[in-house]
Amino acid sequence: MLKGIIQFSHYLMEEAVNKGDTVIDATCGNGHDTVFLSEIVGENGHVFGFDIQEQAIEHTKENLAVHKITNATIIKDSHSNAIHHLTVDQLTSLGGAIFNLGYLPGSDKGIVTKSESTILAIEGILSHLKENGIVVLVVYHGHEGGDIEKRNILEYVHQLNQKQYNVLYYGFINQKNTPPFIIAIERKTR
Repeated sequence: MLKGIIQFSHYLMEEAVNKGDTVIDATCGNGHDTVFLSEIVGENGHVFGFDIQEQAIEHTKENLAVHKITNATIIKDSHSNAIHHLTVDQLTSLGGAIFNLGYLPGSDKGIVTKSESTILAIEGILSHLKENGIVVLVVYHGHEGGDIEKRNILEYVHQLNQKQYNVLYYGFINQKNTPPFIIAIERKTR
């Protein structure tokens, strides 16, 4: 009955994002979220996928090719620079963003997301996110430095103005080995 972490993150995106929206896959990894997002925004929407690792960029492009997806742009850059790659029109139709924090599965576990760049990315996205849009963070924190990233991001989202944003925490608290959890930020007003 309860949705798993990935399933729930996708459910949240489906509920908030509309056909024709612009969305951001802030950590495209192997491209699974990019493919999913391209389906929910439809042919008139667009997905921007970001990653700093060439391996992630290649895997995402391969995944998009397999699914014959043409409404996505994949960029090798930090998610902290995401909004600088979008046009004004794309920024005004920004319906959501998804992050998978931690490291790319099957790759160098020393290359991990950092709270400084993630918080910059969140701030930039929130400054343009349309009303009822959403930012979903899937926080994998069972790696070196993961506890610091978790703490900093939780501190950041706690201070968001409750009149402008709803912030949700979703996770399974009885699982072992630092289970991932979700933070979702919904924009209430502009």
